This record gives sequence, C-alpha cells and structure tokens, in this order.
Amino acid sequence: MAMNVASSSGGGGRRGRRKPVVAEINVTPMVDVMLVLLIIFMVSAPMLTVGVPLDLPQTQAKSLENNDQKPIQMSVDIKGKVFINDAEIAINELIPKLKAITDARGGLEERIYLRADKKADYGTVAKVMGLLSGAGFKKLALVTEADQG
Repeated sequence: MAMNVASSSGGGGRRGRRKPVVAEINVTPMVDVMLVLLIIFMVSAPMLTVGVPLDLPQTQAKSLENNDQKPIQMSVDIKGKVFINDAEIAINELIPKLKAITDARGGLEERIYLRADKKADYGTVAKVMGLLSGAGFKKLALVTEADQG
C-alpha cells in the first residue's frame, strides 16, 4: 500500500520559482498625463489674460526694459473711467491708493504704465498724468501698440 504524504510548506514545491522584482518605473502613464496637462495649459493660458479693453494708439517708439516684478498699470477707458491693475477707482482716491501700493513695492521710483484708449477724453488722461506728477511720481510710461505701417 502506498501512502501520499502532503508537504507542510504550502507552496506545493514551487518555493524558489517566484518572479523577480522589477525595479523599473513605467513612465508611459506619466508622459500621457503630462501631455494632457500641457495641452490644457496651452489652450487655457490665452483665456486667462484679463484687463481693461482698450484700443491703444500706435507709435514707432521702442519698448522699455522689463522688470522682474509685475509693473503697476493704470488705464483710462473710452468712458473716462480710471483703473489701477484692472480695478476701477475713483479719480479722487487715485493718489492715496497708488501711494499705498508703491510704498509696499519701491516708493515713488516705481515705474507706472499708463494705458489710455485712443478715443478717451484727452482731458481725463491729462488730469491723471497731472495728479501723478503732482504727487511726485517721476517714472510714468505711456503704453502704445507698435505701428503696423
């Protein structure tokens, strides 16, 4: 009579046949995700540009050098409304708010970019420039578009 004896190891004799551990990173899913994110950001980046809609005059003047920090931008639209960095502001509150901003950044030596619609009231633009000059701001730059002709 023959007797079968079961092994107590539980592996059934397959003890040394495990698959070796693979130490490689599968980068294909990561590349797929990065490409999708790249496409999303390329499509959405132009839509994130916000600002006061202005029709700037065109000149042949050369552009100024850029700073590392975002410049202070003032805008005067066609209706005569004044904006500081896309936020509308009353003209009588202009200098106190602007001084508060420039004190935190660089004082009166901070460059201010003034954008005005080409159909905006000249008197309003001149009044804003006069207020800035009278308050001691010396670095005022007028923003225009490059001449297409």
